[in-house]
Amino acid sequence: MIQVAAFYLFASVLTACALAVICARNPVHSVLFLIACFFSAAGLFVLLGAEFIALILVIVYVGAVAVLFLFVVMMLDISFQDLRRGAMQYVPLGLGIGLVLLVELFTLYRAWPERTPVITAESTAIENTEALGRIIYTDYLFAFQVSGLILFVAMIGAIVLTHRCRPDVRRQKVAEQNRRKPSDVLEIKKVSSGSGA
Repeated sequence: MIQVAAFYLFASVLTACALAVICARNPVHSVLFLIACFFSAAGLFVLLGAEFIALILVIVYVGAVAVLFLFVVMMLDISFQDLRRGAMQYVPLGLGIGLVLLVELFTLYRAWPERTPVITAESTAIENTEALGRIIYTDYLFAFQVSGLILFVAMIGAIVLTHRCRPDVRRQKVAEQNRRKPSDVLEIKKVSSGSGA
């Protein structure tokens, strides 16, 4: 009974925070709601007996990715009022794409073959983390690599967004420094003793 109550608690908090991530007007609040989503998902993983995934979710996503998102959002100097001005014209397109994705997910769910887990003496002898590693690196290797590639592209995008050139900031130009010759910056004058330069 306690597990069922905990499941409904974590699931309702996860659903409410996921809606708040999309609907929040302030992007900093959206990132904070995203952190609450990660914590609720970690609680659900603990209820499923996947403690390793829950711990990785809290350490990696809450401790690194969400904090990185928060810093990037706070560092960007974007006028969100200007962005919201023309956003309503894209609502029908967004709803259409969301509906297509929902139909695809429902079709995938209906077509997914039901597999009953086979529990053998060998499967009970290995630990949860080892079983997860075997599944990820054998059955779902392609999906695992694609998710790593997506995170890599997101990291590059965050770096590109934060490193924009501003005219009031002096930056080091290494190529110009390497092309410079001593004759461009040095002038040798012969000064006789007793007279100034």
